[in-house]
Amino acid sequence: MVASGEVVEITGNKVSFTWGWGGHPDLPPGGTIVEIELFPDGDGTLVRLTHSGLEAGDVPMHLKGWNHYLARLTTAASGGNPGPDPGAG
Repeated sequence: MVASGEVVEITGNKVSFTWGWGGHPDLPPGGTIVEIELFPDGDGTLVRLTHSGLEAGDVPMHLKGWNHYLARLTTAASGGNPGPDPGAG
């Protein structure tokens, strides 16, 4: 499946966008909202991601996915190579 959505807000430290799966009957594109906020934290940056509009039963799967990709982002942002994504394809 392909995730898609549209940016709905960009401010100084936040981007919000709609999110959903193309072709998915229960979670179509635009079906939920993702907000990513960035905050200075010492020598680094704290990332707060909020995904709203999910059904309670969908939360564990999405939490696992966001944790997976945020860990990969952390590796890449620190100059590392996260390697091939085992979850892709």
